[in-house]
Amino acid sequence: MTSGNPALSAETFRAAPALARADAMTIEGTVNKTAFSLAILFIAATWVWSIGLGDPRVGGLLMLGVIGGAVTALVTVFKQPWAPYTTPAYAAFEGLALGGISTAFDSRYPGIASQAIFLTFGTLGGLLLAYRSGLIRATEKFKLGIFAATSGIALLYLIGFVLSFFGTGIPLIHGSGTVGILFSLFVCGVAALNLVIDFDMIEQGAARGAAKYMEWYGAFALLVTLVWLYLEILRLLSKLQEERR
Repeated sequence: MTSGNPALSAETFRAAPALARADAMTIEGTVNKTAFSLAILFIAATWVWSIGLGDPRVGGLLMLGVIGGAVTALVTVFKQPWAPYTTPAYAAFEGLALGGISTAFDSRYPGIASQAIFLTFGTLGGLLLAYRSGLIRATEKFKLGIFAATSGIALLYLIGFVLSFFGTGIPLIHGSGTVGILFSLFVCGVAALNLVIDFDMIEQGAARGAAKYMEWYGAFALLVTLVWLYLEILRLLSKLQEERR
């Protein structure tokens, strides 16, 4: 099994067997912990939002969120038994980051943040329904295709990041023209389809009786994908706004 989400791999849940049935991971437990983590993220993001873009603290909180989120994500990936502690921390840090980013975008394009939130959770609900109904199946070919697309996007972003140090970048894809909008649509689609693989990985982890702490790890993996999807939708909406001007 292959997942485009760096937090999940074929051996993620297989390597953490439960000692007893009561200590085993369940889908319901993962859902509850995902909801709890999202609540933490929303509280942190709302707090930064309430401060307002004009306050100098927002920039500092955004950087704290970005750095703290990256560190806790790495710790969670390499120390999975710590997930019950690092996942809530990751959610809080990402809330600070997303609150600052959303405030900046919304100040330029009023209402864009609420639209991005609605579309993100609408996509989550729609894909979950499609997955549960069997309309979308996480076959091996599907997983391989999404993994390849996700890796290609990550490589492209890495090249763009390196080029930015030389005062340049990859032309067209970050612009608000047709190519830039189509590229963002493609990335949003790939990010969304990663959710299907996440659902499948979590379901199989529960079926194999993974350790209870893996519920927190499953919640963390879903948060990683949802944060990525939200940011890509925010970027797509901003390009569409620019195109209309």
